[in-house]
Amino acid sequence: MGAAVDAGGAVRTVGTMLAITENAAEAIKTLSTDAELPDEGGLRITAPDPQEGLELALAPSADQQDTVLRGEGIAVFLEPGAAQMLDDKVLDVQPVETDAGEQELRFAIVAQSDAAEPEQA
Repeated sequence: MGAAVDAGGAVRTVGTMLAITENAAEAIKTLSTDAELPDEGGLRITAPDPQEGLELALAPSADQQDTVLRGEGIAVFLEPGAAQMLDDKVLDVQPVETDAGEQELRFAIVAQSDAAEPEQA
């Protein structure tokens, strides 16, 4: 079991939680620095409509109900619906070819047990 601290400072115990690869952590750190986020800022993942997928955005702080994951100098805020969807997943960054034939990096969500087929986030 792992522990997560919500934005109000309460520690919640969770069975599993989102894992973050080193590449994803580095991308989050770079994005946060480039956006000049405050120290308490980070990447917020929400699931406004679970049928439509997840939304990722930089945020200056966590919302009160968010699960906050911290480590490696980054913070990831999971809205409750997103936290439930991601509790057994891995956040990664993978190269994707654009329509113009160029490579760009995109966040991808993969299962912790099988990282073979990522879903683009």
